[in-house]
Order: sequence, then structure tokens, then C-alpha cells
Amino acid sequence: MASTAAPVPGTLYLIPTPLGDAPLAAVLPEETRRIAAGLRHFVVEQAKTARAFLKQVGTALPLQQLELAELNEHTRASGLDALLAPLLAGHDVGLLSEAGCPAVADPGADLVRLAHRHGIRVRPLVGPSAILLALMASGLVGQRFAFHGYLPAKPEERLKAIKDLEQRAGREDAAQVFIETPYRNNAMVEAIGQACRPDTLVTLACDLSLASELVQTRPAADWRRAPPDLHKRPCVFLIWRS
Repeated sequence: MASTAAPVPGTLYLIPTPLGDAPLAAVLPEETRRIAAGLRHFVVEQAKTARAFLKQVGTALPLQQLELAELNEHTRASGLDALLAPLLAGHDVGLLSEAGCPAVADPGADLVRLAHRHGIRVRPLVGPSAILLALMASGLVGQRFAFHGYLPAKPEERLKAIKDLEQRAGREDAAQVFIETPYRNNAMVEAIGQACRPDTLVTLACDLSLASELVQTRPAADWRRAPPDLHKRPCVFLIWRS
């Protein structure tokens, strides 16, 4: 009997999304939009948000015919194999996060790692990264930096984490980058003012790529004297000491 060869695996496309309510043409290259529009299978952080994005992209298939599987903080490790199944069956799949580049500070990294384990081609597409945009615009050292994701939410632990990052910034001559849940931004700015030395440089980079964008680098003492209102504005924080 003739054996049936296993299908050639599809490609996992990592598709960036806008950082906010910005026209797609302003933040995503035509090639990225073209590839996203031609796919049928997607792994997404939130289906509702993903459908809104794909509607803007203008998919070749009607939205109701697209296959959207969710991968977020509630997804168990045991569920990753099912998300990989379309790829192993020969279908190309697009990976989307809520904003920016998928698999960076995003649960999509687990699926990417599993794809590599199975020999599946992973192709990152061009689009906005809040981390790199903030670093570019900060004026801080760009040759060496570390991204730490979210710092602790409890005030005492947060202050300690900021002090540790400040020490590391000076010791390693490297910018320290982190983010915060938008509704806690003002508390983060206050904590930075309390924890950091007056001359430590701190960058606040908010609403990147949007009309309301704010990117400013100042000594910590300045932010302590005149803290801005960043409530519910997506923001990246950077700390550095020369």
C-alpha cells in the first residue's frame, strides 16, 4: 500500500498590530497588511479585538469564515498543541497580540517556541514595537538595554524593583526598560520620583505612534516636581545613569 506523506507544515506569521487608534497605512507596511489579508487561520489574544483589526486590513475571506483561536494568559500549556494543529496540517497561521509585536511581553512566545520545536517556519513581519520606539526616542544608551516587562504592583515591592533597576543601569551602563498597566501609570511615576536619585535620567514614552504621543527624558527630580497625568495612556518607562 502506498503511504500518505505528511503535509508540509505551514508558516507561522508574527503580525504586528497598531499601538492604538492609528491608520494602518501609517504604521504597517503594505507587505504586512497583504500577508495578513490573505490568511484564514489566526491565533489571537482576544477574538473581538482581532476581528476589528482584520476588518481594517480587509481580508480576502469574509470575517465569519476566518478561524480565530485564542491564546492569552488563561490558556493552559496543554492547549498549545491544538493551536499548532493547523500549521502541522499545512496551513499558514497569523499570530496577533493586542497591540504591537506579538510574542514580546505577550503569551504568543509559547506558541513560537513550540513551532520551532516542530521545525515550523516562523516569519516575523515588520510593524511597531513600543519598546524599540521608546528606546529610539529616549536619547539614552541604545547599545545596551534590558526589558523587564511589568514591575511588582505592591508599592513596597515596586519601590525596591525601581531602586534595583537604577543600580543596574549605573553598574552596567545599560538602559532599563519596563511597562505598567495604564491605570497604574501615575502611581509608577510617583514611585520613580521617590525611588530614584535626583539626577537619574527617566524617559516617559506614551501613546507611541498616535497623535497624542508624548516622549520626554528628564532627571527624576523633574518628574517628582511636576508629574504628568498618564492615567490610562499606554506608556513605556526607561531609566539610565551615566
